[in-house]
Amino acid sequence: MAELSTLLARHRASFSPVLPQLTGANVVPLDFTAANPRLAHPERLRDTAFFTEVVAAMLAEQHASTGIGGYLETRVIYRRSPHFDAATEPRSLHLGVDVWVPAGTPVAAPLPARVHSLADNNNFGDYGPTLLLQHELEGVTFYSLYGHLTRTDLAGLHVGQAIAQGQVIAHVGPYPENGDWPPHLHFQLIADMQGRWGDFPGVAPPSEREYWAALCPDPMLILGR
Repeated sequence: MAELSTLLARHRASFSPVLPQLTGANVVPLDFTAANPRLAHPERLRDTAFFTEVVAAMLAEQHASTGIGGYLETRVIYRRSPHFDAATEPRSLHLGVDVWVPAGTPVAAPLPARVHSLADNNNFGDYGPTLLLQHELEGVTFYSLYGHLTRTDLAGLHVGQAIAQGQVIAHVGPYPENGDWPPHLHFQLIADMQGRWGDFPGVAPPSEREYWAALCPDPMLILGR
């Protein structure tokens, strides 16, 4: 599956922006690992209003309005939700990139696509409204996932629908409908859906890092920062 990363790297100059904020200069990385002192008590993040204030403070510290990052980051923030617990090892390895922007921000397709599937994954701490697009590039099929959207966006989409490059496909959702998170987009690339529909793991056990990194290449190959 390394061929997908190579393919995307070769075409990265041709992709359209997924979010308008990513074309600006005021974008900074945000750290959601245990090294961040603001996350010393992750159980407090169950209060989504408080969590939203934490994100705002992290941005203010860097004099920024947009936060980005998280690919293959081992995070403490998933302790807020039992959705990420597992019988043997909790899932904390993030497989996508999060872009922390205001609710209502338009989300666009980076390249031509068809709607693969969509669902409202409405567990606390889950994706909330979710869209998966299927792409073809030089004969290679791959997928992009958009999580934490606005619920009303799903009504205007259907499986098999053709999507043009640069077309607005959805909007960043508010909490609680976005899975009860501070507003942000979870963007993820997937080489093989493995038969899944409307959902795909966005967080994995750290011990399985090599497997999931091969299946879900770096989204920055498309986001372009």
